[in-house]
Amino acid sequence: MRRISRLVLCLIAISGLFLLWPDAARTQEIQIKLDPNLGVENFSGRVYVFFTAGQSEPRNGPNWFRPEPIISLDVSNWTPEKTITLTQQTPGLLRFPRDVDLSSLVGQTAQAVVRLNPWERTVGTGPGNAHSDVSAVAEDKVTSLTVNQINPDVEVEKTDRVHIVELNSKLVSDFHQRPVSLKASVVVPQDYDQKPNKRYPVIYEIPGFGGTYRYGWNRLLAPPTNSEDVSFIKVMLDPECPLGHHVFANSENNGPWGDALVEELIPEIDRQFRTDAREYGRFLTGHSSGGWSSLWLQVAYPEVFGGVWSTSPDPVDFRDFQRINLYQPGENMFTDTYGKRRPLARMRDQILIWYNDFSDMEDVLGPGGQLHSFEAVFSPRGDDGKPAPLWDRKTGEIDTSVAETWKKYDISLILKENWSELGPHLNGKIHVLMGDVDNFYLEGATVLLDETLDGLGSDAEVILFKGRDHMNLFQGGLHESIEQQIADQYRKFQNQ
Repeated sequence: MRRISRLVLCLIAISGLFLLWPDAARTQEIQIKLDPNLGVENFSGRVYVFFTAGQSEPRNGPNWFRPEPIISLDVSNWTPEKTITLTQQTPGLLRFPRDVDLSSLVGQTAQAVVRLNPWERTVGTGPGNAHSDVSAVAEDKVTSLTVNQINPDVEVEKTDRVHIVELNSKLVSDFHQRPVSLKASVVVPQDYDQKPNKRYPVIYEIPGFGGTYRYGWNRLLAPPTNSEDVSFIKVMLDPECPLGHHVFANSENNGPWGDALVEELIPEIDRQFRTDAREYGRFLTGHSSGGWSSLWLQVAYPEVFGGVWSTSPDPVDFRDFQRINLYQPGENMFTDTYGKRRPLARMRDQILIWYNDFSDMEDVLGPGGQLHSFEAVFSPRGDDGKPAPLWDRKTGEIDTSVAETWKKYDISLILKENWSELGPHLNGKIHVLMGDVDNFYLEGATVLLDETLDGLGSDAEVILFKGRDHMNLFQGGLHESIEQQIADQYRKFQNQ
């Protein structure tokens, strides 16, 4: 009798577990479908789900400084008849953060994105990519998302002063074996139409990472800040490509973007507009990745441009690549020599991003991220057709053989090794401006560049603004000051 009682108790307990099992043990599922009206019949590529606890559309992320969860999966031959089901156990599922549990996302909102446009770097909002409506992550363990909208292209509003130049690049198209266009927004001075016989010097600006010719040009409409005898045609260039920011450097992975600018786009702008097409009628500026680009172009094509004003450039000396010496054996991208995590960004004394977390996030997003962008420019192409990775994505260990190949893009090293040839063509042309507490730890490389240039006897101007960072460098009228300096440079050469 006692044995039967125990057996009954066990059965009751087990039945209780089964009653609890559906909520406690079922895996959270996210089901994604393609709307037949989207016109996508057979898709192979990456599918994403973005999450947020906030109010905006999740696909607008990630916010670099407050990234929220993302999952992604590479799929093949996906059609509207097939449903993709993502669970914690889905083979090949990529997650950020690495240890995120899908069941922990109940209560957040989700949005699916399909990377239909392989030429577009931006995932969630990139023109040509597709997305679903926003849906709450369901408590019943199944969240259904239908991809039914394609992101529209973003056009620049053309006016009598704002023009778009676009032409097919033979150089880059031949490299990629597909049509590739060069694009730029061109803003002419206020007096351009009133003075039909006047030619104007040109300021070429390269936006930072994430910037394109579509954005930022409106600032170029501001009235000139120098005296009226110098007005500029201002050009916002487009540095965006599938693998990130091509920085207008010729590379094995992105193609000959530097040559395309100098040999194709600039001559076309000179043809369409009344430019002063002499060396000292062309000037360069840019911030962040655009700062690196502008300095690179001045050094790589020293007789094409009359001066550069580079602000907060990405690392210009790879002995201090955001505090990492890429040439030092045993260096690690994720941890320092004491085994402590490496930060990637800060705001004053607060760490905003850790290197390993940012690396993980970019792996889920795929090609086109900031760190991937560096490899796309500086690394050789691997046997798999992709940029050779500089570091192991799991351990952070640096491949010194790949780092060695990066030397041909180390601006400080290039200047040092080629100064006898470059020096005479760079007199009075180099200006680098940086905050001494840069948010992305870029000031160290700029200090090394300054030391290199000083040792070479260069007259280059390298200024570190005390207490300024990546975000507030321009406070106090630095934009206006740079334009005044460029105008002074132009006058000086006009009078020679």
